[in-house]
Amino acid sequence: MKPFWALLKRELAAVARERTILIAVLIQLFIASFSSALLLGLLSLYDPESVSITGRVNLSVGLVGENTAALAEALQARGMQLVYFENLEEARAAYARNQIETVIAMPDASQELVTLRLYLPHLETRASVIQLALQEPLKQYENTLRLQNGVPVRYTDLKGQPPTTFEFLYSIILPVLLFFPAFVAGNLVADSLSEEFEMNTLETLLTTPLSWLAIVGAKIFSAIILALLQCALWLALLSFNRVELFNIPLLLAMGGLLAAMFGTLAAFVAVYFKNREQAQFVYALSLMGLLGASFLAGVSPLTTISRLAIGDVYTGVGDVLLFGGIGLALWLILAWMLRRRDAR
Repeated sequence: MKPFWALLKRELAAVARERTILIAVLIQLFIASFSSALLLGLLSLYDPESVSITGRVNLSVGLVGENTAALAEALQARGMQLVYFENLEEARAAYARNQIETVIAMPDASQELVTLRLYLPHLETRASVIQLALQEPLKQYENTLRLQNGVPVRYTDLKGQPPTTFEFLYSIILPVLLFFPAFVAGNLVADSLSEEFEMNTLETLLTTPLSWLAIVGAKIFSAIILALLQCALWLALLSFNRVELFNIPLLLAMGGLLAAMFGTLAAFVAVYFKNREQAQFVYALSLMGLLGASFLAGVSPLTTISRLAIGDVYTGVGDVLLFGGIGLALWLILAWMLRRRDAR
């Protein structure tokens, strides 16, 4: 076992010299440093209406009319800057001088039916963003008017994040965060083995007490350790950002199993092609194909990660063991292939 552990230490030390892997890890840390802003930005692409709910928009709004206190409170709660005008002409003149970005004209206080007039820029993209930003404050103002007129609205008492945020966070962000370290682990195995072939250093390793299986196993094991550290870091950052996660040990296990399966797949490809560029290309292509097939078969690891994170009562240890069995089967096939090489 001493040669195996020595090789494992060498592989872990080589990570510090591998620029591609270090850049990938640094990118993850860089993204994590502004994860809240990233989540808001990606969520706005996934569902533009989320901007009106989750974001604070720096928008200058001109208010015209009486009885604006309730609307002003809702707008200021979203971080908007308010400018009051006595009449619409003054507001439109300020808009023409780019002092404000939109105008909301209020009706007279004596009117029973409240009708607001919203003045937007001609540029459709900018007008759409302003509408999305004003949507939630205007809804709150509408509910306030209903309460003032004796029409209670019970759903306004609901707390928590909108369903879009929940779906995006648990079905996209979290699975990707645990998938990426495993993908990097496979890249690490493919690079390391291909480099051994290209530099003709594999023959030197085989002169030691190490076998083919021990050499490949050490490379895969070192990649799994690196992936687990990255997964633990991501889960810790999500928990620090008050994202509620269930089954954290099982999530870490899924991250390690994905790294083991991807690393084994990369070892297959690297041993067969013995070329770094070909191995990387075939590994990435095969991985995408297998992930697509897993979705069609209904056994996707990304779906399992989502269900574990939300505490689905129908997802647990058995689902994780299923992927453990798949990983074990891949390893046994790889071990059989490598033993045949040793026998030669």
